[in-house]
Amino acid sequence: MNESGKAVLWNRNFIQCCVSYFLMNFAYYMLMPTLPIYLVEELRMGTSEVGWVLSIYTIGVLCVRPFSGYLVDCFSRKALYLFAFTIFAGLFVGYWFALTLGALAVIRFLQGGFMGLTSVSGNTIAIDVIPSQRRGEGMGFYGLTINLAMSLAPLVAVGLHERQGFPWIVGVAFAAAALGVGSVGLIRYPKREKVPRPALSWDRFILLKALPAALSYALVAIPYGMLLSFVVLYGREIDVPAPGFFFIYLAIGVGTARLISGRLVDHGKIHTVSIVSLIFLAVSFAVFACVHTPFIYFACALAIGIGFGVSVPAFQCLFVNVAPHQLRGTATSTYLTSFDLGMGIGMLSAGFIATHVNLATAYGVGSICCLLSLFVYLRWVRASYDRDKLIG
Repeated sequence: MNESGKAVLWNRNFIQCCVSYFLMNFAYYMLMPTLPIYLVEELRMGTSEVGWVLSIYTIGVLCVRPFSGYLVDCFSRKALYLFAFTIFAGLFVGYWFALTLGALAVIRFLQGGFMGLTSVSGNTIAIDVIPSQRRGEGMGFYGLTINLAMSLAPLVAVGLHERQGFPWIVGVAFAAAALGVGSVGLIRYPKREKVPRPALSWDRFILLKALPAALSYALVAIPYGMLLSFVVLYGREIDVPAPGFFFIYLAIGVGTARLISGRLVDHGKIHTVSIVSLIFLAVSFAVFACVHTPFIYFACALAIGIGFGVSVPAFQCLFVNVAPHQLRGTATSTYLTSFDLGMGIGMLSAGFIATHVNLATAYGVGSICCLLSLFVYLRWVRASYDRDKLIG
């Protein structure tokens, strides 16, 4: 507490949590725009092989995430975070030596799995060190580190690729991840008191109380997956100059919204924030699909960023606030798994719809997914959260 009686958010532990999470995501996003170019131009792989190498990472994440919460709740969270982060960082070295499809698939799958464990343990530790009365605000700032990484890493990576080539990108990513490991080591995380653990059950892997929120969150993640995979191609289809700048506007929107949305959640506005954000996203995706001008393209990037920036802290609190302390890892795992699942569906469905119709139709479907998410929220999520939420 400070002199005014307000719980301190920006303490040493929270700062190190933010720094380590930023560095992990910075290393990850260094490869996003440049690995496909490397695979096509240097290793002479076809587009189908490139797609397989890229998607195997997500498969690795999804294979580990449901079990990550159980591990985080059963073992020392900091020790697990350090272990997973160290392996995640070390696997970057493998890109220097993996020159075949099979070798790259193994590296990507393993790294995806350890990133899944790293993100769950890191998120859970962050939740533990944030004062409960400032949880929404704290998770908003914590999540902002992803957006900073998503904006800065591709710019650095593209510049390095033009001047030095892909091996240098791998080196910088490895260095960033190694610094992240060091940052985790500086977190002063107290030992938790041992608590009686229930018998092995579904609730050790999936937070059953949060299933309504998980369904709503997965639905709204579908159009986000469509954006990550096809938005640049969509910009080229509708003749938008420099469509890659979409992600800069998206990150600005998310970052701006997260500065205020968390505080609204902490002041008891969690349902208002969630519902308004889902409506805003549905309208933004509908306009994005129907109006094809450069101005609307980038304006929608900003609007969609604001929509997701507002919704993410609120949704994370929907999961965490219904979980007792010993199940926070499971809550975080369920939260992240639902988003990853929605993103994966979005990537696959956007490609399918674009093949048979066009990408504009895919983003129209994305708008419908946001409306379905809103329906689930109003019908089930709000009532289940009010019934099951815990204090502190």
